[in-house]
Amino acid sequence: MRVIVTGGAGFIGSALVRYLVHVKGYEVLTIDKLTYAGTLTALKTLDNHPSHRFLKADIADGRAMAEAFDSFRPNRVMHLAAESHVDRSISGAADFVETNVVGTFRLLEAARLYFQGLSEQDKEAFRFLHVSTDEVYGSLGDEGLFTEQTPYDPSSPYSASKAASDHLAKAWYRTYGLPVVVSNCSNNYGPYQFPEKLIPLIIMNALEGKSIPVYGNGTNIRDWLYVDDHARALDIIVERGQLGETYNVGGCNERRNIDVVTHICALMDQHRSAQGPHKRLISYVTDRPGHDARYAIDATKLETELGWKAQETFETGIEKTIKWYLENEWWWSPLRKDYNGSRLGLLNSAGSRK
Repeated sequence: MRVIVTGGAGFIGSALVRYLVHVKGYEVLTIDKLTYAGTLTALKTLDNHPSHRFLKADIADGRAMAEAFDSFRPNRVMHLAAESHVDRSISGAADFVETNVVGTFRLLEAARLYFQGLSEQDKEAFRFLHVSTDEVYGSLGDEGLFTEQTPYDPSSPYSASKAASDHLAKAWYRTYGLPVVVSNCSNNYGPYQFPEKLIPLIIMNALEGKSIPVYGNGTNIRDWLYVDDHARALDIIVERGQLGETYNVGGCNERRNIDVVTHICALMDQHRSAQGPHKRLISYVTDRPGHDARYAIDATKLETELGWKAQETFETGIEKTIKWYLENEWWWSPLRKDYNGSRLGLLNSAGSRK
């Protein structure tokens, strides 16, 4: 099995690549342009591995993508490359449109042309998995869950760009017959996550005795999914999912942001008692513009039709995550030089970058 993974040096992508090579025994070509959030150190366990290759390239480079398909001859494509941080999209939307929309278009076109040249037997086996987010659905009220039938209602430039890419992927299936499957996941956490995201930011700021910012009153709710559970789900979806269908991936672990923060602070008190209590570092800051109130995924379709089930609860997953960051400062410490935890996504009154 030969698999192209785009964005494979990022957080979720690297977890998927490690799983496909180490656990499934597949041959993988990782494609990543190595922006600030992509690091080859996340693939360190695959150094010199005979089943792994790396290509530094931009998915928006159509010629590079065509050459990658022609030379690697994949059986599957798992497309995770994306600009993904909501705060950055608020003050820098152009990068999100370029990568998430234009890049997805270029990749779909490269896949379509490659697919057209395959034998009928190889066409039957080929799959293109487009990996997306629950943020395309917008914001939930106090009740209910996102299902695969929930109408799209994106709130941020990030979620709007991902919604557009989802529609492109489905259109390439319906119009051109490209064998596409789409997945939409809840918030991921775990090892190798760039420190701008909530959970690693809390851990690192707690370690360094820095302020831990909480947007608004901290009551925004997210459904948390451990990244290795997500990697297993993606492999199952691309292997068994029905063409043209969407599968939601969620951890069934809804938590208010403030509860996530205080839980991590309590665990940090246990692991670094001399620094505690870490809860004293919490500070409430002005809310993010367009901050969705609640996300929650209904993963029933994935569980009943394809047999996937999350293995980690939030309690077990967050304990593993904290221990990993405490034991792997070699990985995240250099990244703090590029991002020190300062707030992103602020605009001045004229609407320009602050």
